[in-house]
Amino acid sequence: MALKSDRNELQTDISFFMNEVATRGGVVAYSTGGSGSAMDQGQALCTYAANASGQVPLGLLLNDMVNIDLTRQHLNWMKDEVQKGGKVTLLRNGWVVTSSIEGANPAAGNLAYVAHSGNVAASDLMRDDSDMDGQTRIVGRWMSSPDQDGYAKLEVSLPNVHPASGYQN
Repeated sequence: MALKSDRNELQTDISFFMNEVATRGGVVAYSTGGSGSAMDQGQALCTYAANASGQVPLGLLLNDMVNIDLTRQHLNWMKDEVQKGGKVTLLRNGWVVTSSIEGANPAAGNLAYVAHSGNVAASDLMRDDSDMDGQTRIVGRWMSSPDQDGYAKLEVSLPNVHPASGYQN
C-alpha cells in the first residue's frame, strides 16, 4: 500500500479515466484531455508517466486500479478499488501520507516534484539543461521526512500555475 488513511482531502477531481493497473498514492499526469467539461468522456485519460519530463502533474491517485474478472468477483469497496478503464478520484489540494518516494529522502518544507511512474521526488529528477526550470513539475511540499517504513507526509497543491505558484524557491 502506497497511501495511508491519514489524510486531509480539501479538493478532489473525478473528471478523468485511467486505463492501467496502478496503486494509489502516486501522482498522475495528463495522457489525453477531453473537450468541454469532459465529465463522462472516455478520452479524458490520466496515467502514471514512465518519464515525467514534459508531463504536467494532474493530481494524486486516491484509488487502486485493478484488472479483475467482474463476473467472478466484485471490486473491494473497502480498498476503494476501481476497474481498469474506470473513473478515478484525484487529490488536487490537501495532504496525504505516501510511500511513493523516488530518490533522496525528502525534508520537511522542501518542494516535491513528480518523478517517473507516479513517484514523488525531493528534487527535480527530470531536469536537464534544455528543459524549463522545473516549476511545472512541482506537486507541493513535503511536510515530514520518511519514517522507518518509508512513508512521508506530502502537501499536494495542484494545479501549479507557473510562475504565479506559491512554490517559488
